[in-house]
Amino acid sequence: MHSASATSRPRRGATLKELGIIEDAAVLSLGGKIVSVGSTQDALRDPWLKQKVKKHRSQITEIDCSGKVVVPGFVDSHTHPVFISPRLVDFEKRIEGASYEQIAAAGGGIRSSLEGVRNASKAALKTKVLNVLHDMAAHGTTTVEAKSGYGLTLETELKSLESIREAARSWPGTVVSTLLGAHVVPREFQGRSQNYVDIVCTEMIPQTAQRKLARFVDVFCDKGAFTADETAQIFDSAKKHGLNVRAHMCQLSETRLEPFLRFEPASFDHMDHVNDADIAAMAKHDTVATLVPGANYFLGLRDYPNARKLIDSGVPVALATDYNPGTSPTISMPMAMSLACTHMKMSPAEALAAATVNGAWALRLADRKGSIEPGKDADFAVFDVNDYREIPYWFGDNHCVLTVLNGVIQPRN
Repeated sequence: MHSASATSRPRRGATLKELGIIEDAAVLSLGGKIVSVGSTQDALRDPWLKQKVKKHRSQITEIDCSGKVVVPGFVDSHTHPVFISPRLVDFEKRIEGASYEQIAAAGGGIRSSLEGVRNASKAALKTKVLNVLHDMAAHGTTTVEAKSGYGLTLETELKSLESIREAARSWPGTVVSTLLGAHVVPREFQGRSQNYVDIVCTEMIPQTAQRKLARFVDVFCDKGAFTADETAQIFDSAKKHGLNVRAHMCQLSETRLEPFLRFEPASFDHMDHVNDADIAAMAKHDTVATLVPGANYFLGLRDYPNARKLIDSGVPVALATDYNPGTSPTISMPMAMSLACTHMKMSPAEALAAATVNGAWALRLADRKGSIEPGKDADFAVFDVNDYREIPYWFGDNHCVLTVLNGVIQPRN
């Protein structure tokens, strides 16, 4: 059982491992909201529940979780679910020794996913996204950030965001949409990246904001993608149109982060190559470092983000799957937690908090998500284990038996 008292800032340093475990616990929820949290004995004495049991027993659903562990529903704060096909050629070429940049230069990488999304109907994309959301829920995820980014034209980026919105309406969990029109420079704009940045800033962002299709704007700021100056232009446009910002940062190479903190980004994601000065600057802000070790694993990299330095320096850290067809085709937050423990030396407690409450901070939803507290949304994941540390321990297997999403029960199929 994991609960956490409300704080006005994301978890950092030693507080990341403070779980507030309750043995023999009970949670009461009503109308998709948590009403009370405490011991089973306290719950049985609750006057409201006693009255309900006496008069309206049939209206109460009781979930017996004895012998199991209940945690907050996972908050997967970095995913790319709008694509059609897996990138199997990339997979094989990488095994043969080709680098990320070499695969992209050969026509693979992000650009190879464009054709499928550009040719797909909105209905087909919605179905694809919805199926993924259900699969994620079966692994304990109740809140998902979903990016566009595999269309890279005004029409297909809006189509991607509309497919996310329609899928979200058919799923009981919570979806936060992000415009990632600045994923890479599409081939037709090679050598003219500023022209494409202008389209992102003057067409994609204004129309996304006008139609209320996304809460965030993301940029892949790295070599082979967008420069720091281009990223600042896109952030400026997002802020002018009332959208919050986040960014893929320091995955392939180092980019100075401190200049971007003036935009108050919700998160910097990947963070493989970050210098000490930027770490110190981030520690003074609430921008979350969202680490996605699934990408490092799938790319076969030896090095992972230095989670220990980030945490020990006071930077708030979250975990996410980075679900995408090219570099992290996993829907499993427990797998991300396992990699965080084994390859980034995060403790199981730190990994759990990073996958829940700090993920909620990375989406600016911590007032509703990420911990089991009265007043928050009734989002839980039930695992058939005896100890929460088993969640990252048993890698490659799914021990989640039931998920509650905004009060709606979804048993594992």
